[in-house]
Parts: sequence; C-alpha cells; structure tokens
Amino acid sequence: MRNIAAIIVAAGRGTRAGGAAPKQWQILGNRPVLAHTLDALRDAGLSRLVLVLHPDDFARAQALDLSHVQLVAGGTTRSASVRAALDALAPDPPAKVLIHDGARPFVSAKIIHDVLAALETAGAAAPALPVTDALWQGTDGAVSGFVPRASLYRAQTPQGFDFGLVHAAHHNHDGDAADDVEIARLAGHDVTITKGCEDNLKLTYPADFTRAARILRERTGHRMDIRLGNGFDVHRFGVGDGCWLCGVLVAHDRGLQGHSDADVGMHALTDAIYGALGAGDIGQHFPPSDPQWKGAASHIFLRHAVELAQERGFRIGNCDVTLICEYPKIGPHTQRMRQALADIMGIDVARVSVKATTSEKLGFTGREEGIAALATACLMAD
Repeated sequence: MRNIAAIIVAAGRGTRAGGAAPKQWQILGNRPVLAHTLDALRDAGLSRLVLVLHPDDFARAQALDLSHVQLVAGGTTRSASVRAALDALAPDPPAKVLIHDGARPFVSAKIIHDVLAALETAGAAAPALPVTDALWQGTDGAVSGFVPRASLYRAQTPQGFDFGLVHAAHHNHDGDAADDVEIARLAGHDVTITKGCEDNLKLTYPADFTRAARILRERTGHRMDIRLGNGFDVHRFGVGDGCWLCGVLVAHDRGLQGHSDADVGMHALTDAIYGALGAGDIGQHFPPSDPQWKGAASHIFLRHAVELAQERGFRIGNCDVTLICEYPKIGPHTQRMRQALADIMGIDVARVSVKATTSEKLGFTGREEGIAALATACLMAD
C-alpha cells in the first residue's frame, strides 16, 4: 500500500483523560496507547505512516517502533496538525490518505479496508455509527427540546481522502474544525459513510481506559498482572513537638528523628510500592548520604514511587498502613491520614487504609523509644 499514507494525529494534550501524561502516552496493557494504534495500522497493511506529535513528545516517541514512520511536529489546533502532516507528504504525495486519531488504538483492518474500498469510487469516505439513543437539548439541567436521531451518526476515524482533495481543502480552510470530514464538506465535497465499530472508541475520559483495558483483555486473552509489596520502617523519638505520620503533623511532646521529615508511615508505604515493582527501596532512590534530601518532605518519595509504578503500567489497587506505637494516639487522625495519602497517590480514599496498634509495652515501641510502621501495597496492570 505504498500509494496510501496514514496520518496519526497525536499532538494534543488530552487533559480530560486525567493522568500524569497525555492520553496517547498513557499505558494500556503495559504499552503506550500510541503503540497499539501504530500496530493496528500496520496490521491492516499500511506501511507509510506519518505521526504528528507535540514537539515536547519527540524524545518520548523513541520508545515506539518507528519503522516506516515519519515524525512531524503538530500545530496549536487539530487542523493545523493535519495540515502540517499533509504538507510533509506533499513532495512525494500518495494517491490516498487516511487521517486517524492517535487515541483510537482498536481500529480494525476491516474498518480501514472498507474506507479504502469506498475511496475507489469516492473522493472522501469515513466510518461512523448510527445514533441509537434518544437525543435531548438541555437548559439549566432540564430537558428543553428534542433532536430527531434518524439521520445522525457518530463519527470515527480513519477518515479517508483523495490526497489532492483534502490537501487543497485544508489550505482553503481558515480556522479549526471538529474533523477532516467537516473541512472536506465545507470545501463542497461529498463524503461516503462506511460502517464503524463500537470497539473503535476514542479514549477521552478516565472511564474510557477501563473499557479499553477490557477490550484488550478480550482480544489478547491477557490476564491482569497483580503485584504485592511490603514495607517496614522505624524512627526513634528525639527532641520535637510533633510527628509527621502519613502526611499529617500529629502533636506530641517529642518528634521523630530521620534524614528527611521521618514520616515512618509514608516511608513504609513507599517501600511497599517499590517492593511490588521489584525496584529496591527508598534508600536506593533517595540516598541518605545525599544532602539534598535532608529534611525533605516524604510526599516527594511516595509520589516518585507512584509515578514509577504508572510508568511501568501499574495503578494502585489498594494500600494498608499500620502504625505501631504507644503514643501519640493515632485513632483521631486516621481519616486525615487516609485522605493525605490518597491525595498524594492520586487515588480514591476508599483504597487507602491507615490503622494503629500497640506492642503491649513490649520492645522499643512499648518503651516509647520510637514508632514502627508496616505497609502493604497492591499494584495492578491490565
């Protein structure tokens, strides 16, 4: 299919999807979304690919399989990004071009081939699904009108075009547009509708990733990867008027001693996450011999562990922290501690447990010489 090129539009920031990275770079089944998208196009027989990226993402792209892929810097709008890709193809133009959303990783070979078949007799074609739900107009949270759905469709990609047609249409269009079909229609061209597929979803919101993980498991028979890790930490009492425990400053007639802020609960939880990843312990990532970590807030360490887990395709399933001490009393503070940890890790507070116990006056904690903490973390990857 050398005379056919595919443009993958992936320069947006995708903020509605949440997460630490743009949606096209988030991990789906231990690989970035874009890796799945590129594979889907290759599996359909396409060998000339143009990947449009935000300039900040070029280094990130080196982790992808870039064989037969031309990288192009995107613009400030979707239309500008597509136009840049079309201009990059223009010196050696293909006969036909497909324009596809980078955040649609499950496009099938059938959808692609149906679009290409339609382009044999049409200048433009695109997949879509008929709207089946009733459509309302709303004002101030109340239904204010109804929209007939008989002739309405939900647009998908790839949208296919005669190269010269869409290239000219883009250069004659001033401003942005919802998609390339809109630009072709504004230029006066007819667009043939081909059959879409429910699995060809565009990842937009956090819930879409849950659905995408389910589709991926169904397609590959992939089993969820579940990891457990334990962490244990101890800090002795010294001079002070309070202790940092699980992100909350608890008043006490002494403080905990340590190179950082000595948050024994957060340190144990951080080590539990590192342990689940097989990534060593907190001392390896933040050596106490390094003066930059002297007095550091422990949320830096915990956030690093969570981000490392996310980079490797894992999310926090749940975690449990037990503080072992006679004093101070932990019970009155556990809800605030749970919320503080949840906020740092970016998870629901219902997935965080903090509790306390004594050692019945036995050992160093029983003698009130310090506090110990035990933590367990469960990591999951679809």
